[in-house]
Amino acid sequence: MIFDFPQLLKSLQLKVTPQRLAILESMSTARTYLSPEEVQGQVQLRAACKVGLPTIYRNLEELSSQGVISKILHPNRQLYYYFCANRDHHHHFVCLVCRTVQDIHDCGCAALAGQIDGQVDVHIMQALGTCRRCCNQNA
Repeated sequence: MIFDFPQLLKSLQLKVTPQRLAILESMSTARTYLSPEEVQGQVQLRAACKVGLPTIYRNLEELSSQGVISKILHPNRQLYYYFCANRDHHHHFVCLVCRTVQDIHDCGCAALAGQIDGQVDVHIMQALGTCRRCCNQNA
């Protein structure tokens, strides 16, 4: 799938920079979630220029806060990032073995809201485990 990243960044009122474009292009071709260090390695291969880790972190956080990429909250307490082309409201199942990410389309937040004594403003749901393919390989 081909994405118009310059237009996407402009629509979010983010400056179109070579670093941001390289990050998005690298992440959009990855089939798994990536650490900031892995993103940096991919960007340096793609952009043919040196991009510092602070620049990678800053851009990943900015793109994440705009909903362009998703944060993966890993049990090892390290942050990972994933580019998800699906712009509809959804959540993710994360395989901790092969690092793939699958969309979960059933949110379930409406059912939860009835159990909460208050108002839900933002919610994040992420299921972590082992995908079927990895389970079958280990059986």
